[in-house]
Amino acid sequence: MALSATLPILDSAGSLFQASSTDVDEHCAALGRWRLSYDQISAGAFTGSFTQLSLPRVEIFREVTSQQVRQYGQLGVGSFGIGLPWQGDGEVNCNGASVAGTQVIACIDAEIDMCTPKAFEFRGVVTSAALIEELAANFDIELPRAVWHQLRAMEMSEAPVARLRAHLAAIQETIASTPQRFDDPAARQALEDAVLVEIMDMLPTARPADPGRSAVARKRTVDRARALMHGSGDRSLSLLDVCKAVGASPRKLGYCFQDVLGTSPMHYWRAMRLNRARRDLKRGAETSIYDIAVQHGFWHFSQFSLDYKRHFSELPSETLRRARLAA
Repeated sequence: MALSATLPILDSAGSLFQASSTDVDEHCAALGRWRLSYDQISAGAFTGSFTQLSLPRVEIFREVTSQQVRQYGQLGVGSFGIGLPWQGDGEVNCNGASVAGTQVIACIDAEIDMCTPKAFEFRGVVTSAALIEELAANFDIELPRAVWHQLRAMEMSEAPVARLRAHLAAIQETIASTPQRFDDPAARQALEDAVLVEIMDMLPTARPADPGRSAVARKRTVDRARALMHGSGDRSLSLLDVCKAVGASPRKLGYCFQDVLGTSPMHYWRAMRLNRARRDLKRGAETSIYDIAVQHGFWHFSQFSLDYKRHFSELPSETLRRARLAA
């Protein structure tokens, strides 16, 4: 798979990193210190890009992914993150709620688990939670406790959100046209100050988006089903087993998955197992493709090959061959 990147082009006080990939795992690996994992949920060839401008205390990012993706993990211990969905072929699901309008995605020192749609672009800012707390204390701002230790969709005042969007748009335009402008330490400092001012204007107006009691119940059902799926390991598990364990009929579980993740339980589960099988193949293991398929619950080998090619736009043998050549 092709992975290209321009390494830092600024001095030690700031750096610009840009990468593109045609593989979801390589795309995820380009995210640097962020400790995230990605699973490709929708079928088709993957393309992604990631741009990050690192200032002395703030990282500004832009991410583009072509397929529906589940993102999970952590930005880093003690990190503060705020993200704005830019565009996408569908809705972002965060903590069981869809993000739209003036809502933003925010977290402080939190685990991340969200699903993004096809053709998705995401822009935002990451910094340290300690810096945000220090600024809040200096400006006598009460931070929204709802963003502590969990990822949340937040309602915020339109004006500061619009101003932050304008800053992020201008930054990407400058990166594309005249990135050397960021060579100037004074320009970097002015940019960092401007971004932090907007964040500190936004936070006092923040309140958690209320997904409603029914949405919370659907999210709880999906979480229980996913925990069972992900923890099944080598055990043979059927959808009926999952439905019994979570106390939901197949129809009800289907509604819950569609609302929370934008896909069906069977499609989600198959996608997760295909991603696991692909990672095993990419390790270039001596184990046969058939054994890997069976290990991840695919007993019908020709159907596995068909599903794999449909999902990743290549045969499992091509993945394994490339991995062995690279070893």
